[in-house]
Amino acid sequence: QVQVVESGGGLVQPGGSLRLSCAASTSSFNIYDVSWHRQAPGKQRELVATITSSGSTNVVDSVKGRFTISRDNAKNTVYLQMNSLKPEDTAAYYCNLRYSARPSYSYWGQGTQVTVSS
Repeated sequence: QVQVVESGGGLVQPGGSLRLSCAASTSSFNIYDVSWHRQAPGKQRELVATITSSGSTNVVDSVKGRFTISRDNAKNTVYLQMNSLKPEDTAAYYCNLRYSARPSYSYWGQGTQVTVSS
C-alpha cells in the first residue's frame, strides 16, 4: 500500500503564493502519473494539474499561468507551485498517484487546506 502525504497548505492573502508538496512511500515513484485535485465546500472535487511519469504536464484553464506542477523522483515528491492566488482557489487540495498501466493502482492522500483570504 502506497502512503501519500500532502503538505504546504495554509492561509494566504489574495495575490500570495504557496507551494504544496505530495510525498509518496514507494520505491517505484517514477512509474506513477501524479495529479492534484481540489474540493471546495459544497462543490465536487476537480482536477487541477497533472504530471505524467515521463514528465509531461498539464494544468486546467482556471489556473493556467498561475500554477505549476513539477516532480522530483529522487525525493518521491511532486510539487504544486501556486502563485497569484485568488479567493476562489480556496479548497482542500488532494494528491493522487496512478499507475497508467494498472489504473486500479490509485492512491490518494488526506489533503491539505488552502485558504485565500484577506
